[in-house]
Amino acid sequence: MTQRTDRIDELLRQEMTSIIQRDVEDPRIGFVTITDVTTAPDLRHARVQISVIGQEAERKTTLAALGRAMPFVRHELGRRLRLKRIPELHLELDDSVERGTRILHLLDELEAGHEPLAEASGGETLPTPRAAVTTDAAELEGLGGAAAAQAARDEAARRRRAAAERRSNADRRRR
Repeated sequence: MTQRTDRIDELLRQEMTSIIQRDVEDPRIGFVTITDVTTAPDLRHARVQISVIGQEAERKTTLAALGRAMPFVRHELGRRLRLKRIPELHLELDDSVERGTRILHLLDELEAGHEPLAEASGGETLPTPRAAVTTDAAELEGLGGAAAAQAARDEAARRRRAAAERRSNADRRRR
C-alpha cells in the first residue's frame, strides 16, 4: 500500500471508532474494537476488521447490528472527512484475539504438565483473570529443595507470560 492509503486507513479507523462509540445507539452492539481498515487503491471499498468480546451468539448479533449501522457510519464519515469518495464498508470478524487466547491456554496446559484439550475453550474470548502468585526468598527458604526449585520455575514462567502479554499489548496499540 501507499503512504496515502495507509493514512486514510488509519483515519477511517479512528473516525469509525468514534462514530460507533458516540453516535450509534443500538443496544445490540456490544464491546467492539475496530482492529484494522484496509482500503482498495481506488478508495471504492474498505475491509473493516472488528473484534468483539463475548460469546459466539453475542458476536454474531453485534456483527449483524453493525452491518445495519454501516450506512449511517458511512454517511457520518462523509460529513466528517474531506475525501473525494467514501469507501463502501465491508465488515469482517477479526478472530486473532481468540486464536491468541487459545494459544495461551495451550501453553498454560503444557506448562502445567497436562495434555492440551482438542476442543476450544467453550467459546471464551479472553483469558480468565487469575490471582498473581508471587514467591519471595523467605517463602522459598521455608519449602524443601525440590519444592523451592519448582516454585522458582513457576514464578519465572509467570513472569515470562506477563512480559509476553505486555509486548503483545504494546504491539496491538502500535497498530
